[in-house]
Amino acid sequence: MKSKFEKGKLDTMSKDPNNWRGIFYVNKKDPRIVVPKLYPSMGWTLNFGNINAYLGLVTIISIIIVVQLFS
Repeated sequence: MKSKFEKGKLDTMSKDPNNWRGIFYVNKKDPRIVVPKLYPSMGWTLNFGNINAYLGLVTIISIIIVVQLFS
């Protein structure tokens, strides 16, 4: 199955400085949840324009809290 966007188009989106709010990547048109940072040698970050990024973040924080409460 072909994705809606080609890899080159996705790379262009993540390198566009207009999609960055400080250290946060926000692009509702980008379907990826995890994207390379503006400088790829710095690692990866979440796409805060995608609701699934928030759901994943809340899930991870909830798991940490539950583990701390019951240990």
